[in-house]
Amino acid sequence: MRFNRSVLTGAAIVALAVAGTTALAGPASAAPNTTPQKVCGSAYKTVNSAPIGSLGTVYLTYNSANGKNCVTTIRKNTGTAVDVSAYLNVADTNAYADDYGTYTSYAGPVTLIGKGHCVNWGGHIDNVYVNVNNTNCASLKERRVTTVR
Repeated sequence: MRFNRSVLTGAAIVALAVAGTTALAGPASAAPNTTPQKVCGSAYKTVNSAPIGSLGTVYLTYNSANGKNCVTTIRKNTGTAVDVSAYLNVADTNAYADDYGTYTSYAGPVTLIGKGHCVNWGGHIDNVYVNVNNTNCASLKERRVTTVR
């Protein structure tokens, strides 16, 4: 089957135009290119998480090699910088760490030694706050609270 050179050239130009338009038109709201392991480190495994409304998720991770917990809050959609936080508290040792700022993608990492202890953790994005208390400690029942301010 023979094709006319001008038909093939026209088809190639149309294909390049469509590909170029598709490549330049990004999604309306691109998700951040990060994970809890990229923020905290590859040795940290996610052990708990809590949604922050529809804005993102706060993650609790744990590194069994060093006994540390790490918390990060990751926005679902990047964009204009907004207030974002992540915090971690080991209540029976009074240890506390947090990261609070105006970010486009995530807050954290915040780390503390948590091996053998219950932890309280959470974070916020914009005006939605999540606090998770008494987690990862066997017999105590965790308590989650989400508030919008």
